Amino acid sequence: MRQGNQQDYLSDDFGDFHRLTRTTGADDSEHAPVIRTVGDCAVVELSGEIDLLAFHRTAPLLDAVTAGPYRVVVIDLTGTTFFDCSGLSLLVRARRRARARDGRVAVVCRHPLTLRIIELSGLTRSLGPVATVEEALR
Repeated sequence: MRQGNQQDYLSDDFGDFHRLTRTTGADDSEHAPVIRTVGDCAVVELSGEIDLLAFHRTAPLLDAVTAGPYRVVVIDLTGTTFFDCSGLSLLVRARRRARARDGRVAVVCRHPLTLRIIELSGLTRSLGPVATVEEALR
């Protein structure tokens, strides 16, 4: 993974690089996912509202990351302001794809309402949310 000025790059299986930029402004691009690597792990930071619209924008990215060479994919929800069943679908889908490659997904979340949604859906045990990225990387 290469890093540029406020830009993160994701290498796919073909060696192509897809630039993801975080911009400021009134549109939703300020909530674009940010990806970074820590060793053989990828950390995907999601922010803003994780709803059906975000699902359709984020699922292809998480599919690419979970198909990549990463042993662990950390999905950091710390910056999210809203999370619904579409967000749960993203997490379950990423976990399933990572496990199919003998990898794992770790979820970082401290927001009480998001944790409650995960708990009520019966996914606390399988998703195992933790409070920090550092804890997720252990």
